[in-house]
Amino acid sequence: MAHWLSSCRSRRPGRDAGACPPANRVITPGAFLPTGIARPASTPAELAQLRQTPFDTDIDFPMDSIALTQFSHGGGCGCKIAPGLLAEILAQAPQGLVPPQLLVGTETGDDAAVYRLNDSQALVATTDFFTPIVDDPRDFGRIAATNALSDIYAMGGTPIMALALVGMPIAKLPAEVIGRVLEGGAEVCRSAGIPIAGGHSIDVLEPIYGLVGLGLVHPERVRRNADARAGDVLVLGKPLGVGILSAALKKGELDAAGYAEMIRHTTQLNRVGIELAQMEGVHAMTDVTGFGLAGHLLEICRGSRLSARVRLADVPRIDIAAEFAQRGIATGASARNWNGYGAQVDWPAHAPAWQRALVSDPQTSGGLLVSCRPDTAPAVLQAFHGAGFEQAAAIGDMEPAAPAGSRLGFA
Repeated sequence: MAHWLSSCRSRRPGRDAGACPPANRVITPGAFLPTGIARPASTPAELAQLRQTPFDTDIDFPMDSIALTQFSHGGGCGCKIAPGLLAEILAQAPQGLVPPQLLVGTETGDDAAVYRLNDSQALVATTDFFTPIVDDPRDFGRIAATNALSDIYAMGGTPIMALALVGMPIAKLPAEVIGRVLEGGAEVCRSAGIPIAGGHSIDVLEPIYGLVGLGLVHPERVRRNADARAGDVLVLGKPLGVGILSAALKKGELDAAGYAEMIRHTTQLNRVGIELAQMEGVHAMTDVTGFGLAGHLLEICRGSRLSARVRLADVPRIDIAAEFAQRGIATGASARNWNGYGAQVDWPAHAPAWQRALVSDPQTSGGLLVSCRPDTAPAVLQAFHGAGFEQAAAIGDMEPAAPAGSRLGFA
């Protein structure tokens, strides 16, 4: 995979004849990159209209009026397979090899695989990709790359290299738009101090972009999602609400200030995970993404054979997202998430429905969730705040599991 191979999937009969590039065409990294960046000039109303246009409509859109979300049925981590269905699918998968060097595999649905190389190094490997959550191609690339690298930081690792995963509707998107997606991803990787050393590209009906991320960590510093302990304090690094903002964007209701807030959170690298993994009192970490806070905290509970209790009043949230939630704006993925794990959640009768939408809201490039000793919590919060995560907060505690098994309670 040292180069970028472009392959082709079957297109609709009688449509897009000749749209596929020659088989095994080699595309060198950066071949599509533009010489300058210009943001789309469309008004919010025009973009909202474009988003409602079916992506297979035979219309040639001008470069400055392409809305990437128009091409996708879902966006960001909200297009993950629902947790209940995913569990059903994975239950049918055969058990693979589990060599002794594999420190973290598929057992607890952790953020990345970890393979011991020697006594002082372990390889962290992950992959993450999705369809557009925003219309601007450069921002899409930045968000997708930030989200992919987060899995490495969540394991306590340091990224060393990435490979790009690119799927684009070649007949519908100009090369310049695709190039801006790649530039956005490359920009984030430069910020993380790593190269994009290659990748793979295919011609598909919906835009897809993401990374294979590789990193290194000391075997004794791996932070799994299954090592929380009863009495631990839970600390959340980023506020909730990104999925709700993406829903508002699709409806044409997100203004420039709200969009800027969304981009600020989704492009903030979780590199503080490297520092947190050095703390002896940090027992477990994960990043909150497509299954929402409730879903990923339940993974910690199940993996650690514990329960958890969260204080709703202490959960950080994006203010404008909370306002949208109170108006009933949410993603379809939020409801699917709750349907998948709501039976394992103790929800207070007095809590409004919009707060439930927030804790099940799919976070694209969400924050780190840390389980740590109570005496380590101040240092964890200091590390978060010092790294620019000003809304990081202690939100709850880990508890012994209930007799019926792991549960998550909100109060």
